[in-house]
Formats: sequence, structure tokens, C-alpha cells
Amino acid sequence: MAHHKSAKKRIRRNERRAEINRSRISRIRTFVKKVELAIAGGDKPAAETALRAAQPEMHRGVSKGVLHRNTVGRKLSRLSARIKAIG
Repeated sequence: MAHHKSAKKRIRRNERRAEINRSRISRIRTFVKKVELAIAGGDKPAAETALRAAQPEMHRGVSKGVLHRNTVGRKLSRLSARIKAIG
């Protein structure tokens, strides 16, 4: 248990940041899921639109520090390759 005032504040802050990061990752997963559903349905225009919406969210996750840059690059690359394969 923390005994210093600063340590107690840091614990409170960490809990708040974890909550924010969790919601951010959840939001990104939702956008990615929309892309994957469109791909599974074979709807290329809808998948492209969903990917265009998901891209900035994923890059925002990188800039906020919840996802690694290479992870997002890999996921976007794989999603776009799967969309390309539909046509």
C-alpha cells in the first residue's frame, strides 16, 4: 500500500489512464470488427468504407500509446490485402 501522497495520487491516475486506454482499445476493436464483417459478407465497397473509418482510429491508438506502430501497420496491411482479394 502506498504511504506517500504522490504515490497515492499516482495510483489514482493509473486507474484513470487504464480505464481510458481500455475504452480506446475497445473502440478500435469495434471499428476493426466492422471491417471484418464486411469482408466476411463479401461486400467490397462496404469493407473499403469501413477500413477508411478504422484507419484513423488505429493510428490514433498509436499516437496515444495504446498500440505499437508495427502492430497497427501489420493489421492494416492484412485487412487491405483481404479486401483486395474480394474483387
